[in-house]
Amino acid sequence: MSVQTSMKSLLRTLITVGAAALVVLPAVSARADAMPHYKDPKVFGAKFQRDPGHDFSKKPHSRHNGVLRGWMTKVRDGVAEYEPIRWRYGNDGESGFVSPPKRDARVYASPIARDVRFKSAYLCKVSPEGPIAARRSLGTRSCSRELLIKRATAHSYHIPVLITVHNREIVEVREILLPHV
Repeated sequence: MSVQTSMKSLLRTLITVGAAALVVLPAVSARADAMPHYKDPKVFGAKFQRDPGHDFSKKPHSRHNGVLRGWMTKVRDGVAEYEPIRWRYGNDGESGFVSPPKRDARVYASPIARDVRFKSAYLCKVSPEGPIAARRSLGTRSCSRELLIKRATAHSYHIPVLITVHNREIVEVREILLPHV
């Protein structure tokens, strides 16, 4: 095989790979481009976030597009139930996140997207072993969808998170690093 023949073969391979990349890349980035940037709520906000127009008298269903400060209460068949939380400043030195009162039925349910972005403030293990990466008290370590589901279903494990919903799907979850209070 001559040098010229092998160069032509290499060139054909590069053109084929490049054409395949051009076909795949727009499909991958189309979803990212289609999702607008939603404004984050205050990480340690003292009020529950509102979702005007949401009918809580029906069975739990997805909230409107945007970012919710909350925690996941259960996950079943890839659908997460979650509720809003707020920061409670305790006079007794006991500050922390709290759910709505028991009589308040503010619960949502949305499927977790297959390509969900899960940003952990802890190690990428089932149970957290101390903070590792956080910016503005939010996780920065990319972890898997499977780990997100394991953490959300772990018994009595309510990690405060920012949940981004887009087109009725959970597309991003960022853990909130709790301050030592």
